[in-house]
Amino acid sequence: MQNRKTAFIALVAVMLTVGALWLTNRAVTPREATWEDVLAEAKAGGYRIITTDELAERYRKDAGSLLLVDTRQEWEFRTGHLEGAVNFPMEPTSWSRWRKAKDLEALLGPDKDRTLIFY
Repeated sequence: MQNRKTAFIALVAVMLTVGALWLTNRAVTPREATWEDVLAEAKAGGYRIITTDELAERYRKDAGSLLLVDTRQEWEFRTGHLEGAVNFPMEPTSWSRWRKAKDLEALLGPDKDRTLIFY
């Protein structure tokens, strides 16, 4: 009887371990961000959104006054970017954005008049 009890406990322990490993290691596809998500995040961060036409006009007038932050991966940045842009690679997940938020704030500085540009 004792052997059955021990075997049952061992089986339950193995099943719990396998289940925990499966849950923590399975692939999770990130949800595609919607335009409403972008607007909500910009509002929460105190950003103002402008169009690419407005960006082009500002860039033509005084490119040196703009801080352009390219959040694509380094290899994507190397394939082409706007002159003067700074690369700050960031994965498109909320965990990555949360993890790198302080570094991005340090890069952007204390200025609260920030503009967020999407293209």
